[in-house]
Amino acid sequence: MSLHFATPTTAQMPNNNLPSYSAQDLTKGGDLAQIVLGDQIYTLRITRAGKLILTK
Repeated sequence: MSLHFATPTTAQMPNNNLPSYSAQDLTKGGDLAQIVLGDQIYTLRITRAGKLILTK
């Protein structure tokens, strides 16, 4: 499955004072990634509609 994402407008550009990460980089081109916070594991998913879902 190939996902295409629009280029962000100026209003959507990340705040340069905060770290920014590409969802495609986090998922290594797939649609799932695990994020660890302390002893908890969360799943980041890119939906077919190009939305992000973070679940515990």
